[in-house]
Amino acid sequence: MTSSISRRRFLSQGGMLAGASALGGALLLPGCGGSGAAPAVLPSEAERPKLPSGIQFGDVTGERAVIWSRSDRNAQMIVEYDTTERFANASRIVGPTASEASDFTTRVDLSGLPAGQTVFVRVRYVDPDNGRIESETVSGQFRTPPAADGKRPLRFHWSGDTAGQGWGINSEFGGVKMYEAMRRRDPDFFIHNGDTIYADGPIQARTPAEDGRIWTSLVTEEVSKVAETLKEYRGRHAYNTLDLNFRKFAAQVPQIWQWDDHEVTNNYSGSKDLSADPRYTEKNVATLAARGRRAFLEYAPMRYYKQAEPQRIYRSLSYGPLLDVFVLDMRSYRGPNSANLQSVDNADSAFLGTAQVDWLIAELAASKATWKVVAADMPIGLQVGDGKDAQGNARWEGSANGDHGAPSGRELEMARLLKGVKAVKNVVWITTDVHYCAAHYYDPAKAQFSDFAPFWEFVAGPMNAGSFGSGKLDKTFGPTEVFARSPVLQNSSPFAGFQFFGEVSIEPQTKAMTVELLDLNGVSQFAQTIPAAGV
Repeated sequence: MTSSISRRRFLSQGGMLAGASALGGALLLPGCGGSGAAPAVLPSEAERPKLPSGIQFGDVTGERAVIWSRSDRNAQMIVEYDTTERFANASRIVGPTASEASDFTTRVDLSGLPAGQTVFVRVRYVDPDNGRIESETVSGQFRTPPAADGKRPLRFHWSGDTAGQGWGINSEFGGVKMYEAMRRRDPDFFIHNGDTIYADGPIQARTPAEDGRIWTSLVTEEVSKVAETLKEYRGRHAYNTLDLNFRKFAAQVPQIWQWDDHEVTNNYSGSKDLSADPRYTEKNVATLAARGRRAFLEYAPMRYYKQAEPQRIYRSLSYGPLLDVFVLDMRSYRGPNSANLQSVDNADSAFLGTAQVDWLIAELAASKATWKVVAADMPIGLQVGDGKDAQGNARWEGSANGDHGAPSGRELEMARLLKGVKAVKNVVWITTDVHYCAAHYYDPAKAQFSDFAPFWEFVAGPMNAGSFGSGKLDKTFGPTEVFARSPVLQNSSPFAGFQFFGEVSIEPQTKAMTVELLDLNGVSQFAQTIPAAGV
């Protein structure tokens, strides 16, 4: 029998936001007034707050979940939730007031949720000066991680690279179809591996595509040029929420967000030079990165950490005894993109940075879950270039450097990481970034550096962006391309169909993991079952 969550239990476990006001007369639900109340005067539609971006659920772990939404004006967020769709014994939370300071985005961090339950949620906004003026109510639902004795498989999806290379939201095509394909498969959660926006990729109303076809995109002011101002970065994120498929998906499937380069500008690092790029009037990459990060954190349905680094993106999330997820940040701590051939592991050759590598080694070693999935914003062994330096040498965006020999440059850091987790069983890497799908197996018997345990890396994406051909593998860590699917024509539009997401399913009885790569219509391209070691 499905149980309801009592408001008393929620409050006793710290679910109420710090500083949230008590429920007052101005926030009474319609119909809750006294018998002597005057007849209600219905507000005009223009007076009512709107929810232009729907609702999102994020970072669902154990007993907790982030509820995110956005108003179109100053208004107070009200969240109701229950484990029955009837909301017969609902808890109600007075959330923060949406304001221009956060582009009217708000979030509530719920706690005390039961394991293995569907949680139904309703969100609305109330005028802070007149509690009788309120928005429509937007509803959704999500599942909490299964209980330890759960009998259903744990399933999640991942992909990345949204609305890139000028391929925007095309309603004639059916919008961002992948969101609907994933929603129909009803995963427990979704990992957005990065490039949640393309701040550097202007979108035009009409773009030539394959076979003489024309891709028609929805266009807003903020996406018509490269993002430079905070308003333009925010507008990029708001643009993606205009897709109906996304809003339906986000109201059903919890998400885990991480970021990569296009949340700021293409291939950005400490060496990024925009001086010769006529599209930018703001040439300072650090300034752009600060604005891009702020907009990302405002729109991501993620939990903020109360620690020395409150804007930290890398984090771990537990989904019970079957799975822990480790979300990386390969952007914030890297040294400059370079020839990537340094002989010393230091700040110049950093990719994850010392603190993040140490954290990941410790977290993986401490994990008690059967499977440990590392969500990386870039692949390990694929050669991802970034043009040439002033001397004409190849410059590298990823950790691989095309040398094929012993580790050097950023590979030194990766070697330390792989060696540090050699004894940890059942580690799988997932990633996107390269705009095609692939399966790579890393075998120390075929590697120049062999002090690590063999592992799989699976690549998916893009979601609604240009598709590109297969990349070349660097042999330092012994990868083999077991599978790849990509177009011949570079920057193929979504018309061509080379858009991919991944699905991971873990069976509770056998503990085996099956990884499947699917296209934007949900058609399977490849599947690999991996038995769990040590069970």
